[in-house]
Amino acid sequence: MSRIGRKPIAVPAGVNISLNDSVITVKGPKGSLSRALHKDMKINVAENEIVVERPTDNKLHRSLHGTTRSVISNMVSGVTDGFAKTLELVGVGYRAQKSGEKVVLSVGYSHPVEIAPDNGIEFELPSQTKIIVRGIDKELVGATAAKIRSVREPEPYKGKGIKYEGERILRKEGKAGKKK
Repeated sequence: MSRIGRKPIAVPAGVNISLNDSVITVKGPKGSLSRALHKDMKINVAENEIVVERPTDNKLHRSLHGTTRSVISNMVSGVTDGFAKTLELVGVGYRAQKSGEKVVLSVGYSHPVEIAPDNGIEFELPSQTKIIVRGIDKELVGATAAKIRSVREPEPYKGKGIKYEGERILRKEGKAGKKK
């Protein structure tokens, strides 16, 4: 049985959970999230915890068990604490500016690149070379951060580009390193 799927999800005070058919809605201090889950998964909502159970041990139900529990857990922690991903701009002249809600990136192209946030996402720029993507939906925060990173992915020779905070870029030797 799935170790992750068996763990109950603790529901903090101030979080309301409603289950309508296979749609779960989680409301908390930071906002509200709603998601359709697989109809076969059994979700038991008690006063201060949620338990996900699977009906059978076939392959589909085993694979959905831990995933469903993780999705619900991320929803609960999203409406209470929120999620954030930090990106760093590495390179001479690489910088980010905020223009209203949008982020304008100058990353070596002939034109600035504008990125607008999706609903529920906000950008924070503590410095010109750092972007923090915040939101309550973990999936949307990660997708937005990946979209920003894809504007100029880090290259392996000089390490220039947009990278996640703490990401280690594998470096390659240039053509001078090939001589014997």
